[in-house]
Amino acid sequence: MMQETVIRIQNLTIGYENKIIISGINADIHTGELVGIIGRNGAGKSTLLKTIRGLLPAKEGKILYFDQPLASYGEKELARRVAYLQQNVETGFGYTGLDIVLTGRYPYMKWWESEKEEDKELARDCMSYTGTLDLAERPVTEVSGGQKQRILLAKVLAQQTPVLFLDEPTTGLDMVYREEIFRFARELANMGKTILMVIHELDLAAAYCSRIFLLGEGKLLADGRPDEVFTEELLSRAYEADITVEQNPKSGRLEITTRENPQAKEKEKDLLKKICVQQQTGRNFG
Repeated sequence: MMQETVIRIQNLTIGYENKIIISGINADIHTGELVGIIGRNGAGKSTLLKTIRGLLPAKEGKILYFDQPLASYGEKELARRVAYLQQNVETGFGYTGLDIVLTGRYPYMKWWESEKEEDKELARDCMSYTGTLDLAERPVTEVSGGQKQRILLAKVLAQQTPVLFLDEPTTGLDMVYREEIFRFARELANMGKTILMVIHELDLAAAYCSRIFLLGEGKLLADGRPDEVFTEELLSRAYEADITVEQNPKSGRLEITTRENPQAKEKEKDLLKKICVQQQTGRNFG
């Protein structure tokens, strides 16, 4: 079955100020794909997501949504197509959980309009889906980081866009909710939404994503199915570490870990000895 190309990336170079982080990115992203963006810290994951969304200017190349150049969309028009959950969202004092989720409806409202009852009903449904309905009337300043993250997820769902960008959506979540966010994303992709996620949890990316972008060595190092990308050779190159990939015989999931470096271990022992000596003698090296 032919899948519609939702986002087309052509010869894209990204970075900020005078620094180039990744160059030569080419990819077509289709309806119903759940794309996990992975790579070591500083590899350009969030920068890539922001550039594709138009929040950062591209250094070179083209980005098209539904065969139309990104630059041809007005901000409100683009907000009807792409919802973006960014990192470290600041929320104003006094706003409730429901207030935050209702902001996802603004792309569909005229400047003089207020939320209709159907907007509020949709917002509550999205909060119920993310397990935050009991926080609807609570000020967001009084909820935990994990609760706030799930409220913000409800907000991007209430935006009702065909495309979702999620930048580290599991930040601050405990183990149960981390996996739940991935299940949500997988269900939404199965229903036809296209999702790009910046991910640190490689085991969950391998279990739930349909496609992986692996960033490393200043380029899109690999683009393919999890079983194609999660190899020891590729991950070791991208993360600049000796990485092992094994399949858990009970769960069937991939377990991704680093091998111990004997030389680094010896240096670590020497450092720990110095620290312990300083602690025991009370000697001040400052």
